[in-house]
Amino acid sequence: MTEPKHRIRALHTDSTVTVYQAYTPGIGLPAAREGRFPVTWQRDRMTWIKPSFLWMMYRCGWGTKEGQETVLAVEISREGFEWALEHACLSHYEQGLHTDHASWKRQLKQAPARVQWDPERDLHLQPLSYRSLQLGLAGEASRRYADEWTTSITDVTPLAHTIHAHVQAGDLDAARQLLPREHPYPVNGGILAHLSR
Repeated sequence: MTEPKHRIRALHTDSTVTVYQAYTPGIGLPAAREGRFPVTWQRDRMTWIKPSFLWMMYRCGWGTKEGQETVLAVEISREGFEWALEHACLSHYEQGLHTDHASWKRQLKQAPARVQWDPERDLHLQPLSYRSLQLGLAGEASRRYADEWTTSITDVTPLAHTIHAHVQAGDLDAARQLLPREHPYPVNGGILAHLSR
């Protein structure tokens, strides 16, 4: 079956969706230990969450890039995730989707969340033909993410390293078996209509 160009794929339950982030150990380890973001986590900054495990691996180099050594699986409420989507603006101007460039700029400035669609990655972190969601949270959305929506935080750095080791050894089947089971996320009605064409 052909994948649509834009689709949210995620590990999810009836009430939660898992997203990934990578941090320094100074932030990531306390967050995983406490199951919530520490007070030192800056709630007034834009933070990007990624439902795609392999896109996160591409971004953080399997947890080896400086400042991204601790990979977190953050389980958040579907209610919060969908609130962010409903209140998001596409991070770039799209003719036909936005009335004009000026109105898009206004929307982007006011929106507490923004969306990018970036190429999904394979086990070698090479780009695929379809895209995965990256969701940027700022202001109200960032605070709600940290203090209301998050239900659990797990350090998945060892998992990232194990999968990477299998890939390096050429055992892609073993690597694939360990990947989080991401499935199409069932969005309601036109929740993505303003975010993709």
